[in-house]
Order: sequence, then structure tokens, then C-alpha cells
Amino acid sequence: MFSSLEEINEEVKKCKKCNLCTQRIQTVFGVGNENADIMFIGEGPGGDEDKQGEPFVGKAGKLMDQAFLGVGIERKKVYIANIVKCRPPNNRTPLKEEAERCLDYLRNQVLIIKPKIIVLLGNTALKNILGEEYGITNSRGKWIEKKGIKYMPTFHPAALLRDENKKVDFWNDLKLIIEEANKNNYSY
Repeated sequence: MFSSLEEINEEVKKCKKCNLCTQRIQTVFGVGNENADIMFIGEGPGGDEDKQGEPFVGKAGKLMDQAFLGVGIERKKVYIANIVKCRPPNNRTPLKEEAERCLDYLRNQVLIIKPKIIVLLGNTALKNILGEEYGITNSRGKWIEKKGIKYMPTFHPAALLRDENKKVDFWNDLKLIIEEANKNNYSY
């Protein structure tokens, strides 16, 4: 059991549990408020994230930042992490074994941060956190509560870059998150 995010991050930096470590520039642990009420979980780092060591700093991250600005979410008040901490080759979806080997780091991040709301960005985050029986198309925009945490599945910002029509759904999902946060006096 870890007692701090720094302690987990030090373990992540040394991690060699799967082959993703062989091609990384650096690990991409997570960023934001260590006491965040809202946590966003994506799939894995892309090229920009691998270079900068921070999640969601590439094109998809810029789009997410614009959406945050539009609904009033301050990036520094939430916490942002990914299922895997190293970039998969060519930005492919992380393999099941890769995700499984990395999930304990994420679980420990959640235990330390204690978010009230977790936003699952895309199918990979949804299936690895809530289970294979869930799919993003049927689950997005619907609250799922487990073990005292409210989960909101929505599209990954990279999906919005590929399909502009998904932007409206993503925006509406963010508004649902804001409503829930306001109702419970959560900070964002």
C-alpha cells in the first residue's frame, strides 16, 4: 500500500511490468489536485504526453481544455490520469495484459485522491474500470455508481477529433458532471 502519489509515481518510473517500458521516453503518471472531487481517466499517453510527461497535452488534450473552459472546469482543480502510464506504440489501444499490469497504480491513485466522481474517457477506460460488459455507446451520459463513487462514461477527446458529431454528447456529459458537482458542493 502506498501512502502518497509521489511514492506511487516513483514506482511507476521504475516499472518494467510490460513491454511498453522499452519504448517510452518517460512515464506519464497523472496531474492535478491530489484532493480532487473529480477525476478524469483516459486510455494512455500519446506522443506529446510521452515527451512532456503529462496526460492530455496533445490535440485531444487541447480540445478537452477548451471544453473545460466552456463549462467552467479548472484543470488544476481536477485530477487527470490514464489506464496505462507508458505510451503504446503508434498510439494503439493498450493490450489487456498491459492495462492489467498497470491498473494497480491507478487503483492506488484513486485510493489516495478519493474522488467523488470519476469520468471515464472512452471505451478502454470504461471497460478496464467497470468491466467488459460495458460499452461506451450505451453507457455514455449515464451515471453508474459503485462503491460510493459516481462514474460518468463519455467519449475520449480523441474520438471527438475523428467525429465532430460526438462533441455535443461530450459537452452534454460535462454539463451533467457540473450539475452533480454543484448539487454536492464538489470543487472543479
